This record gives sequence, C-alpha cells and structure tokens, in this order.
Amino acid sequence: MKPVCMVIGAGAGIGGTVGKRFAQENYHSVLCRRSDKEGLEKLVSQIQDNGDDASGFLLNAVEEDSIEERIAAVESDIGPIEVLVFNLGAQIGNRSLEDTSAKVFELGWRMATLALFRTASALLPLMEKRGGGTMLVTSSTAAVRGNAFQHSHAAAMGGRRMLCQSLSAEYASKGVHVAHIVIDGSVDAPDTLGKMLGAEKFQQLREEKGMGQDGLMLPEKIAETYLHLHRQHRSVWTHELDLRSFSDLAWWNH
Repeated sequence: MKPVCMVIGAGAGIGGTVGKRFAQENYHSVLCRRSDKEGLEKLVSQIQDNGDDASGFLLNAVEEDSIEERIAAVESDIGPIEVLVFNLGAQIGNRSLEDTSAKVFELGWRMATLALFRTASALLPLMEKRGGGTMLVTSSTAAVRGNAFQHSHAAAMGGRRMLCQSLSAEYASKGVHVAHIVIDGSVDAPDTLGKMLGAEKFQQLREEKGMGQDGLMLPEKIAETYLHLHRQHRSVWTHELDLRSFSDLAWWNH
C-alpha cells in the first residue's frame, strides 16, 4: 500500500502541482476541489498516464461533515494519510467595509479557518496514533498583513496562521509536522491568478514578469519546496515559511 498525500484545494496551480509531485515520489495523491469535475478528472488522468496513482473527489469544504467524511473514506478505502496539503483559498474579492456583509465575512472564515480546524480535528489525532505525519498549510500575505478592502480575507488568513501555530505547539512533540507557508507574491497559475485578472491581463503579466524572468512564482518549484518540507528531519522542522520571487519586496517592506 502506498502512502497517501491528500490535497484539499487541488486546482491547476499549487494544489494540483503538489499532488503531481508527491505522486511522482510513489504517493497515492488524493485530489479534492470544490468544482470543475472535468478539470479534476483531467488532472487525475495526467498523473495516471505518467504511471503514478491518484484519485479525485469533489469536496465543498464549507458543507457540514464534508471534510470529516472524506478523510474517513480515504483512510478506509485508500490508506493512511501521511501528508495533508491544505490549499483552500478564501479570497472573496476586495470589498469596502460597507460592502462586506456579515455573511460574506463569515464565509471567508469558514473556508480559511474553520475548514482547517475541521481537517486537523479529523486527521491529526490519527497521525499522532501512527507516530507521525505532515500537514502543509498554504497561506497568503494577508495572514501577516491586513490590506484595505480585505476585511474578511485578512481576518480569516490571520486566524489560519494562529491556528497553525497552536496546532504545531500541541502536535510537534507528538511527531506531527504542521507548517504554515506564506505565498507572498503572484503565482503563475491560470486557474487562480489568471481568473482573477482575466486572460489578457494575465498574459501581459506573464510577459512582463514571468516566462523565464522568474518574477512569478512557479507552481512546480513551490511543489519542490512542499516535498522538501515533508522530508525535513525533525531536528530542523520548518514551522513557518515565506515564499516569494527574488525580485519581489517582502511583505514587511511595503
């Protein structure tokens, strides 16, 4: 039985690419995303066509019991989850305070913070019983800096960061590695940044900063970093990491 890497938020950018990379290392990658069944099936097929193992499931992380039931099913039907990549976004768009309803504010929290709590509650005790495991949590600049018009996103991602610290404080000594990874910059991902900007603006950005200039973060290189984090010796575990292009200013400089 192969070890399992489960990705919650497996789009065509960071999540799906991390899943592909772990599959190349003889993991069974379980890819979960909220929508786009066709895109999910395509991603799974790409992994399988390469001779590796993967499964795909649609998962609405906001729905009650959805995360808990999926983790239980994977553990029962596929195998113990050794690596969990929590890559669920929580961006609801820039909104003024007056345009941010309580419902919208809460939605960001449900996706970014509560969903992570539910994931950890369902999985980390199992990892503890097995003597170890890894939870890699993708985050954003909003976790460390609140910008104007990002009330829901900044509060939710800040909560995600603090939750990771709390989980790490409780579970690191029990052999479970929890790492909070700040993606501090633009990622060359057509299904996330590309959709936010639109095809024309995204292509313009790629021509200005990406495509060999290395000004955009490459999902393939991010995936290498995630694999390295999982493989770290416990005497030198990374608990929080900032990732950005060499040409970008760090979040604390602007």
